[in-house]
Amino acid sequence: MARYTDSSCRLCRREGLKLFLKGDRCYSEKCSFERRGYAPGDHGQSHRKQNSDYGTQLREKQKLKRMYGLLEKQFHGYFVRADRQKGITGTNLLVLLERRLDNMVFRLGFANSRVEARQLVGHRHFLVNGKTVNIPSYLLKAGDEITVREGSRKINRIQEAMETVARRGIPHWLELDKDNFKATVKVLPVREDLTMPVEEQLVVELYSK
Repeated sequence: MARYTDSSCRLCRREGLKLFLKGDRCYSEKCSFERRGYAPGDHGQSHRKQNSDYGTQLREKQKLKRMYGLLEKQFHGYFVRADRQKGITGTNLLVLLERRLDNMVFRLGFANSRVEARQLVGHRHFLVNGKTVNIPSYLLKAGDEITVREGSRKINRIQEAMETVARRGIPHWLELDKDNFKATVKVLPVREDLTMPVEEQLVVELYSK
């Protein structure tokens, strides 16, 4: 499967916003965005922002896509699915992205970033409702239970992530049983619960042209 392999910090700098792609490092003084908060490249410091409607919509789409670590084809697939559902397309899109297993693993603090969560899921370290799931894009629903496999609970990356999750906090729609390495999706989030600095309507307008 195709994936982005270049520097994650370049993406934050390009969008002019912390996307928190490198976990705990993003909260430290080592964060590249804190040290060089301008666009990457030789002309990054003199880079002019696009002021056209299309440019604004494109940047919003790129921001959301990069935040969840998706490439264009997969991201567009989520938009098509969201557009077919009842309700507000932009909100449907955000909820679909939040329902991904790799995102939930990250939100619960079993991983320091979505990239790390995707790798851990792919390596079969998690159970969903008692069954092994190694598909990062697996969509969870209310009532589903996520558990770290018995043999995976001593993995340093998982233990370290769980120690630092307090800095991020756990969303109220998720319930974590830290001692037993398991969690439950209490309810699916609504738009008011999703506090990322994203204007999803601009993404809808871009794809609707």
